[in-house]
Order: sequence, then C-alpha cells, then structure tokens
Amino acid sequence: MRFGVSFLPDADPSTKEACAYFSDALALSALADEGGLHFIKMTEHYLQPYGGYCPSPLSFLSAVAARTQRIRLLTGGILPVFHHPLQIASEAAMLDAISGGRAEIGFARAYMPYEFDAFGIPMDGSRERFVETVNAVTRLWREPEVTLASKFFAFSNARALPRCTQSPHPPVWVAAAGSPQSFEWIGQQGFKLLVNAGMGGNEALSKLISTYRQAFAKAHGNADTFPEVGISLPLFIRHEDRAAEAEGDPFLQHYLDVWMHAAKAWDTTRSTDYPGYAYMGYALRKDSAKAMRERHAAIVGSPAHVIEQIEQLRSELGVETILWQIDFGAMPGEEARRTLTLFIEQVLPSIL
Repeated sequence: MRFGVSFLPDADPSTKEACAYFSDALALSALADEGGLHFIKMTEHYLQPYGGYCPSPLSFLSAVAARTQRIRLLTGGILPVFHHPLQIASEAAMLDAISGGRAEIGFARAYMPYEFDAFGIPMDGSRERFVETVNAVTRLWREPEVTLASKFFAFSNARALPRCTQSPHPPVWVAAAGSPQSFEWIGQQGFKLLVNAGMGGNEALSKLISTYRQAFAKAHGNADTFPEVGISLPLFIRHEDRAAEAEGDPFLQHYLDVWMHAAKAWDTTRSTDYPGYAYMGYALRKDSAKAMRERHAAIVGSPAHVIEQIEQLRSELGVETILWQIDFGAMPGEEARRTLTLFIEQVLPSIL
C-alpha cells in the first residue's frame, strides 16, 4: 500500500497568509519525502478559500521537486476545462523534466459554478470539453506531431516541448465523484482513479470503484497495465483518541465550513452536466466533523486507531493508495507536522 500527502488549501488572509501556507506545505513535503511516503498531491481551484491559494499545482510541485529527492509529484488535479491542451502537455512535461521523471498528472472536472462564470466557460458541455482536452494532452505526449480540430480548440502539426522524461508519458490519474459514467470512462481509458470519501459512505463508493475496475479489466485485461485507486482523506493523529477528536474536530469543522461556503453557489445553479450537484450546499450544511469520522470520511485518533481504520479501508474499498490531507482547517504548520510525524514513526511501520 502506498501513502502520500494531499494538499487542498482552505485558507485566506484572515486565517493564514499565503507565504505561511506555502512555507508550511513545502516543509511538510520535505518531511514526507524523508519519511518514505510516495506522493505529494496538490489540487487546482480559484477565487475562494476552498483551494484558491493554489491556481497552479504544477508550479507548487516544481517547488516541491527542488526540495525533495524521491517522492512522486501528483496533480490532483489540473482542471482541463480552463486550459488549452498544448499548455497542459508542455507544462506537465516541464515538471517531469525538472523532477527527473517523478511527475504523475491527475485531472479533475471543475465543479464550482463561480469558477466557470469567472472564466466565461459554460458548465453545460464541460464534460465533453474535459474528455477532448485530456485526450488531446495524451496525444501530444505520445505523438511527435499532432493535428486536430474540435469545437473547443484546433491546431496543426503541433509538437509539444519539452518531451516527457518518462516513457511514453507520466502516469495519468482522473478524479471522479458520484457518476458511474465517469468511473466507467476512466477504467476504459486505462487511467488511474482518484476519489474522495464524500458523503455517500464506503458502501456506495465501493460500488463505483467496482464499476471502474470492471471497465478497466474489460478494456485492458490483456495489457501490461493495472488499475490503481487512490483516496484522499483528512488525517489527524494524537497519542490518544479523545485528545485527537478534541483537537482535530475544530480544524475539520473549519474545512467543512469553507467547502460548504463555496458549494453555496449550487443553491441557485443547475447544469445538465452536473445532475447530482444541485443540493450539494444543503448536504454540506448538514454535515459535521463527528459525522465525517463516523462514516470514515476523516481519520482522527491514536496511531492504533488509525492502523485499524486503514485496514478497514483496504478491506472495504480495496484502495492501493491513501493520500492524507494533514493541514486542513488552515491549521498551524506545527499541528500538521505532529500528525505527519506520528504517522511516519508509529503508523507506517505497522502497515508496511
């Protein structure tokens, strides 16, 4: 089983200045590298405290590359609907070169209405745009020159530079939430899968992961490749369960509040491409830190409790990779460092 650190900033200048956030995130990345973790992941978002501190995961991961030696650098993910495929292909290959072939490129469908509004891109039709952009990027990586035309972009004899350091290109991950169609498509393409625990519980998520694995096996059963599922989860560790809950729940609630505030945009938004999102804001307003812990959408507790929860996740979901969100709630860097240190010293040896 592989582990990593997943960053999704939930701060703004009123809770944590950007310089402090990135100083802490880079220090945590170095500690994760030294401690033998496998991934650093960063997500792209705009405009609000929900992810807004990181409009460019590739820029952040380039800084991580300069401070680390072994750890893999995962975008979790780039939002293709807001970018030209040539831009993504070239900039991702640049990260691959800078890091000596440690890049792994994850894509995600943007889902916050205010981001689409700001970029002037309609939400309806964005699924098609997402698919065409991802396909164009992988072609630009694989082929010496690419000519294509779609209703979203067109280019002739395009040669993306630099070329990828890894052959044929960095591993590709795609994030999915609740649509079986998305899970099936990711499997059919032979991509790796990124998920969050969400609000549906592990039973519902297990069915969606099975859809992905079945589609992958049907399309690539005889190929020299294999499915991989990575899940991102908040993690907070202290020596005792009660102390972990008492100290961790306020940070977890802040994380929920920031997410809920961003999702309020769905109260007045409808899109045919996002049929299950209309009541996201209402659902988040009913959620709580305790409820997240109870459905295993966040892991909070002692090292022994964390080990038990990891085994349960492996049993229920069959995930190969867990990516820990350890700095949620705009928490001070030393608080996140305590969790990561306890995980490296007291949890990781028991799992490996």
